[in-house]
Amino acid sequence: MKGEKYTRFERARIVGARALQIFMGAPVLIRTESIDPLEIALEEMRLGVIPITVKRDRKR
Repeated sequence: MKGEKYTRFERARIVGARALQIFMGAPVLIRTESIDPLEIALEEMRLGVIPITVKRDRKR
């Protein structure tokens, strides 16, 4: 889904899921001074490095 826009709901779900992964000990994919998992996940989303994809149903 590179280059595609995410809906606000998809963004919220992706960032929330990634923040939970970081909180549970997943490696951080960027260099940052922050220790807050949500801030880290938001920065990863901004940089486009979050390893999560969105699978959408085809429009009928």
